[in-house]
Amino acid sequence: MNGRLIVIEGLDGSGKATQAARLTAALKTQGKNVKQISFPNYASDSSALIKMYLGGQFGSHPDDVNAYAASTFYSVDRYASYKSDWGGFYREGGIVVSDRYTTSNAVHQCSKLPREQWPAFLDWLFDFEYNKIGIPAPDRVIYLEVDPAVSQGLMTARYKGDESKKDIHEKDLAYLARSHDAADYCARALGWVKVPCTEQGAMRSIEAIHADLLEAIKEVL
Repeated sequence: MNGRLIVIEGLDGSGKATQAARLTAALKTQGKNVKQISFPNYASDSSALIKMYLGGQFGSHPDDVNAYAASTFYSVDRYASYKSDWGGFYREGGIVVSDRYTTSNAVHQCSKLPREQWPAFLDWLFDFEYNKIGIPAPDRVIYLEVDPAVSQGLMTARYKGDESKKDIHEKDLAYLARSHDAADYCARALGWVKVPCTEQGAMRSIEAIHADLLEAIKEVL
């Protein structure tokens, strides 16, 4: 019997890694068999094309690589991770908590396309990953929604004001705004659980967001 796959999704600066780690720890204290994963898997050779893309080797703007081509870079990385790392654990009933997943392609690559093409792109993406290459679909996707202005400030702080450290996604403010719109669309169209992470121009507490996540996964566990 397969386990459960819980995905934490959100734009840069939304606290995905922090919340994924806290959720994993909380489930372990409940005695559950849990494994945390993250994408892209930069420690693996499977992320080579992603590094080239984000580093600007295929063009200095996200739109220089079309949505379908860019998606395949990330798909291969997920497939390699599933086959070599967590697939067996999942198939044996384990709970997998993932920081990003196919859902990130949905958000970031939709933003390169006209809105009327989003449904067709999403159909292609999910069929390609969940049916064609055969990685599992999530049981629950939690979208950490952050005001883009707050997100940008958090990223600037992360790099201590050194804008040169940002990748081609992080540098492009118009692209980030489009990604926020695409994420809102995906959350509504695909039934993701939306957790607001900002309030009055600032981040909510880590504890409050964590409590919302625990509530969001109850029914799938």
